[in-house]
Amino acid sequence: MVKFFLSKSPAETKKIGRDLAKKIEKDGPLKKARLLALEGDLGGGKTTFLQGFAKGLGIEEKILSPTFVIIKRFKIPCLPARRGFRNFYHLDCYRLKSAKEVLDLGFSEILFCPENVVAVEWSEKIKKILPEKAIGLEFKFIDDKKRKITISHG
Repeated sequence: MVKFFLSKSPAETKKIGRDLAKKIEKDGPLKKARLLALEGDLGGGKTTFLQGFAKGLGIEEKILSPTFVIIKRFKIPCLPARRGFRNFYHLDCYRLKSAKEVLDLGFSEILFCPENVVAVEWSEKIKKILPEKAIGLEFKFIDDKKRKITISHG
């Protein structure tokens, strides 16, 4: 299934992220981690989307792109509505030269755990190691304020 959204502002982009987080929470965990694979140009709205997504998971910490640390882990507050999710991992593959670099950081183990929700910015850099069941998100510039966000469920 593919859905298209037109965002006219960062606030709208965050709301689309919050709404997706609520849907994932409602559906609950799978056999492995829930994976979001984000692609798009620099400044396209990926991190802004994930700020809203994290809020939707109940995370109050500030979400910044982990470009220099590659991966950050956030605890998801334990509430009955969370349906078993405990950790949100945010990866930024912008600086990676190969998929092996992210595997060396324990990426396979993170994906194996159904209590994890994982978001990968610049996922095209590690596409060959991503599971087919990832939720794909593509961010395209319409103009300097508007973005087209395409969400596809693998």
